Amino acid sequence: MPKSSILVAGAGGRMGRNVVAEVLRTPGVTLAGGFERPGGPDIGKDIGVLAGLDAIGLKIEHDASGLKRAGVLIDFTVPEASIANAKAAAEAGAAHIIGTTGFSAEENTEIAALAEKIAIVKSGNMSVGVNLLMALVEDAAGALGDAYDIEITEAHHSAKVDAPSGTALMLGAAAARGRSVRLDDKAAGINGLRTGKRKPGDIGFSVLRGGGIIGEHSVHFAGAQEVITLSHSAIDRGLFAKGAVAAAKWAIGKPPGLYSMRDVLGLNKVEKA
Repeated sequence: MPKSSILVAGAGGRMGRNVVAEVLRTPGVTLAGGFERPGGPDIGKDIGVLAGLDAIGLKIEHDASGLKRAGVLIDFTVPEASIANAKAAAEAGAAHIIGTTGFSAEENTEIAALAEKIAIVKSGNMSVGVNLLMALVEDAAGALGDAYDIEITEAHHSAKVDAPSGTALMLGAAAARGRSVRLDDKAAGINGLRTGKRKPGDIGFSVLRGGGIIGEHSVHFAGAQEVITLSHSAIDRGLFAKGAVAAAKWAIGKPPGLYSMRDVLGLNKVEKA
């Protein structure tokens, strides 16, 4: 099993196709193949053609059996599929890169348990810029204190299911760390419409869904006399694929554990995923 060979879950989807293209143009790694859910319309199609490139003779498969040819699995799917993929990766001894969002607390616990067997890099956003933004948000939240209200706004395409986004929640967690509090105790707007006066120290979330927006995230620190805004805009979905492949290369040979993109980028002062 070549450790530098990468298998792609959900290879027929928008993110999967971007990941395939990024693997094929990245030195030092090879493409082991890709798979889709059983019965998916892209099964049997050439994976290179689906990615907008020339045919490469690898067909989309219906399961993760390609792990026998791979050392790393990259996964942008849905929570239920990612859990099954993590189990398959653990059984095969392959590292697992998870860009899926929307996990429940129980599913996160299950992934953490599987990370005792293999290296898992799990992040709600694989972008280098977003992970730098998180570090800035953490520092700003600590420096500004409760005199500044924190509101996180995010916008995505109309087909995105989870809200707030995984990235928005990561930014909220960074702000909470900066203030030495728990996000669960201070989050407002996660589970429904907010009404009434804002509570001091709240970390608020506002969500927009529409059109083809790839991803917009802003963290506003609103004081009585000024507003400071830190933001990130995704212009091309390929940036997430680039980060995922970088994470895959980083994970090769790493001991079992639950890692994040902050580990990959050397930014992880506090958290482990």
